[in-house]
Amino acid sequence: MAGMDEPEKKRRRVVELTEKMVVDGGSGGSCEWEGRWNHIKKFLERSGPFTHPDFEPNTESLQFLLETCKILVIGAGGLGCELLKDLALSGFRHIDVVDMDTIDVSNLNRQFLFRPKDVGRPKAEVAADFINNRIPGCHVVPHFKKIQDLDETFYRQFHIIVCGLDSIVARRWINGMLLSLLVYEDGVVDQGSIIPLIDGGTEGFKGNARVIFPGMSACIDCTLELYPPQINFPMCTIASMPRLPEHCIEYVRILQWPKETPFGDGVALDGDDPEHIQWVYQRSLERAAEFNITGVTYRLTQGVVKRIIPAVASTNAVIAAACTTEVFKIATSAYLPLSNYMVFNDVDGLYTYTFEAERKETCSACSQVPLDLYFSPSSKLQEVMDYLTECASLQMKSPAITATVEGKNKTLYLQSVASIEQRTRPNLSKTLKELGLTDGQELAVADVTSPQTMLFRLCFTS
Repeated sequence: MAGMDEPEKKRRRVVELTEKMVVDGGSGGSCEWEGRWNHIKKFLERSGPFTHPDFEPNTESLQFLLETCKILVIGAGGLGCELLKDLALSGFRHIDVVDMDTIDVSNLNRQFLFRPKDVGRPKAEVAADFINNRIPGCHVVPHFKKIQDLDETFYRQFHIIVCGLDSIVARRWINGMLLSLLVYEDGVVDQGSIIPLIDGGTEGFKGNARVIFPGMSACIDCTLELYPPQINFPMCTIASMPRLPEHCIEYVRILQWPKETPFGDGVALDGDDPEHIQWVYQRSLERAAEFNITGVTYRLTQGVVKRIIPAVASTNAVIAAACTTEVFKIATSAYLPLSNYMVFNDVDGLYTYTFEAERKETCSACSQVPLDLYFSPSSKLQEVMDYLTECASLQMKSPAITATVEGKNKTLYLQSVASIEQRTRPNLSKTLKELGLTDGQELAVADVTSPQTMLFRLCFTS
């Protein structure tokens, strides 16, 4: 290293040591070195002012993290990349990651486990390879599939599940899966069947982290009203009085595309097709010019069409750190976990607060009794469908309703299968009385938001 200045010598030495540790760790050699876990030992092998009242410093907790604890990360996007990095550096070595997406160029600015050469490859596989190669001794197992493609046996093997999702439907589904794994004895949940769920979410400069103990604390569906409905602009504004560039893009998306059918009859607008986005972009520019509106860009056009919320890397980092801290607390029992909802906001300055979301006795997901549905016998089945999809505490997507009528199990309406939808469609215009339903009748409702069938009790009103 003759001729090098001191900083360059130090940099070279760090690179050499890092490469040696990676090689040793990946070839069956020792992946430990003196002092590697000192930062973790400070929390686990000595007491502190914030430790759990029942916590006794020990050496077994670190061994549990390194050798036994299994963590499932759902999502390998902006939040998921941060979670995988934080968990691996916190001593968790047995990690699985599930993600159904492939890498896009637009991901590279914040999803730091990916490189340009990875575009088009599955996020889960690339993220797992990166962590495994970078952090000696860590073993991340990728699953390039939907969470709905994995069964109860798969989910039951994990000690803790942490989510970095951008979908409310997916959140609700995994929430329902963990509730379905609970075992009850005399109406009391067996705590050995509980798999804690740590959920993180970000939206621009805002984010939240929450801790859920299924069957004991508020679940995702208990607080469904906290998730705002998708923003839709009034049609009168879009068509007659546009004021924002988004209004112009929505006009083209909603009205011009189906009217002009630029790529042929029946061709749906695809937010991932550059030709489609380019067409919408050009027409939006033309409409914006008519009303002297500025600000229409290709990126904004794609964002409006795909309902993209701009992602901020620093928000992902903060929320992932908060979620990993909660995973660490629960896995080691060293500290009291968050109780149970933390909100972060740095739009104007830095603001954060916590509150305890309360479990809802009438929650459609975690309550143990059928929920009451109040309708008149003359109400049509369509009104029940509308209630299930529009009610803020239910927000179902495509409910399928079945009931036992005259001793036989009868499908009243099912949308997901075309042949059955066509056969049951006339039921939507029939009254509940005409369908043979009675007061107190149980309705079984299945929906994509949950792996479980939900039970409702029909209560007739005068």
